[in-house]
Amino acid sequence: MNANYSDNNAALSALYGAHLDTVKARHDHALEQAGASHAVIFSGAPKLAFLDDYYHPFKANPHFVGWAPLTALPYSYIVYTPGETPVLVYYQPRDYWHVVPDIPSGYWTDHFDIRVVNESDEAAGHLPEDREKCIAIGEFDDDTLAFGIERINPNTAINILHFARGVKTEYELAVMRLAAERGAAGHLAAEAAFRDGQPEFEIHRAYCQAVSHTDPELPYGNIIALNEHGAVLHYTDLDRTAPADMRSFLIDAGAQVHGYASDITRTYANGDQRFADLIARMEQLELEIVSNVEAGVDYRDLHVGAHGMIAAVLVEAGLAHGEPDTLLETGVTSAFFPHGLGHLLGIQVHDVGGHQQDEAGNIIDPPSGHPFLRLTRVLEEDMVLTIEPGIYVIDMLLENLRGTPAESHVNWETVDWLRPFGGIRIEDDVRVMAGTQENLTRDAFARVS
Repeated sequence: MNANYSDNNAALSALYGAHLDTVKARHDHALEQAGASHAVIFSGAPKLAFLDDYYHPFKANPHFVGWAPLTALPYSYIVYTPGETPVLVYYQPRDYWHVVPDIPSGYWTDHFDIRVVNESDEAAGHLPEDREKCIAIGEFDDDTLAFGIERINPNTAINILHFARGVKTEYELAVMRLAAERGAAGHLAAEAAFRDGQPEFEIHRAYCQAVSHTDPELPYGNIIALNEHGAVLHYTDLDRTAPADMRSFLIDAGAQVHGYASDITRTYANGDQRFADLIARMEQLELEIVSNVEAGVDYRDLHVGAHGMIAAVLVEAGLAHGEPDTLLETGVTSAFFPHGLGHLLGIQVHDVGGHQQDEAGNIIDPPSGHPFLRLTRVLEEDMVLTIEPGIYVIDMLLENLRGTPAESHVNWETVDWLRPFGGIRIEDDVRVMAGTQENLTRDAFARVS
């Protein structure tokens, strides 16, 4: 990411030391449980396209980014020994084909012993000599990049680190607020392009310009869906020509700051009042679910409860009829709302540890009939998660109801009315607090509007 939000660096600097202390403590615990003395965190290596000399866009190891805000630094290492200043082996190649990383600078540098290397194999000289006492964390497609460390990503350590990452530090929360602001600015630009009658491709370009991201810098591929494309949950095709009739617009797009992501979805109508009213009703539903987010709540209960609320909206909108429990039991709500209510958010959009019961790696399965729910944990203070209910006309799923008891509960004529609009999804990023919550997304829109 090119932009560095320099105006906020003083505030982030004040929080970064405490963040790093938390990261160190987590690694201290992980090393102790793994019976190791040193952690070597590899940033990653670019991946070469098959039968080509082209490299895929580089994505840094999220464990590496959790230590330092370096998202575009391959072949680099953080070496951590409890009680010592962490070493950053900073790869700065001598290269005239590509732009090389700048000299390390920023609010984070004083916390590391930074050692610049010009060849990747020079990193070996900065690793602990006793490799048997090391664990390596990262992706090693080339074993030589582990420099003889045999214990790579041991579960005893990884499970501890993944489980802990669900709770964010004050520094991480501050960065995620900035990512929410950047994403909100992009959404406003995208809505303006939609109102101007632009095709999906141009709406996407307007979004990227507003957030100052190239496509590889986006935390995930933008979903820019006009009309019936809104029913494709991960629609990323981007038509170059605008449809003759612009009925609806669903945008699911995020941004990132210092490696941390936002994930925001909005749906808009273009003149059809009935569809606009259904969007307003879904937004009311989404905000009601958000209001129930607080420490101690089982996210599975939020998800199942959302299905009951969706059932009520389906009846109100004339898309279905029957009691909410019946619509859940017969699979009607799952046909209209097939994905999970949300997920953990952080360095990764679908952040790790969402199914972990504990740091030992035991798993909490999603509720029966809801296999796509990515978060099943009891919520803790300072978790950040998404809330994203939706209603869609997905013909493949609705046709599966034919010939079952569910078929008689669907009002197929109303489904035919909704189909050209695709669907509706509203998504906010929410911080869990004691007895309440912080809506990062709504606050960000208020600041940038």
